Amino acid sequence: MSTIAPDYVKTDMGSIQIAPEVIEIIAGLATVEVQGVAGMSGGLAGGIAELLGRKNLSKGVKVEVGQREAAIDVSIIIEYGNRIPEVASGIQQNVKHAIESMTGLSVVEVNVHIHDVHFKQADKPVEEETATAGRVK
Repeated sequence: MSTIAPDYVKTDMGSIQIAPEVIEIIAGLATVEVQGVAGMSGGLAGGIAELLGRKNLSKGVKVEVGQREAAIDVSIIIEYGNRIPEVASGIQQNVKHAIESMTGLSVVEVNVHIHDVHFKQADKPVEEETATAGRVK
C-alpha cells in the first residue's frame, strides 16, 4: 500500500481519484463522533499529548491507501471514566463504516492509539468564589 492514492476507479468517462487527505478527514470525523473520545492527538511531543481541535482532525490520522483497500491509524485522547476497549471498538466500527460507505474502499484495519486521558475541569467551589469576591485589594 502507498500513501498516494492511485487511480481508484476507471469509468467510461474517466477515472476517480480520492486523495489520502480526504480519507484522513473522514476517519477523523468518524473518530470524534464516538462517545468517550476527548479529541484527536497530534502525537507525543516531549511526553505530552497535544489535544487537537476540530480544525485539525486529520492530524491525528495516518492512512495507507491502495487501489481498493485502506489501513487507518488514529491517535486519540480518551475522556477519563470510559472503558478503553469499548471506545476503541466503537472507533474501529465507525471509521470502517464511514470510509467504506463514502469511498467504496475496503478498510482492512483500523488501529487505535490512545495517547492520553482527558480529565474534566472541576468547577471552583462556590465558597472559594465568594471568599475572593469579598476581599478588597
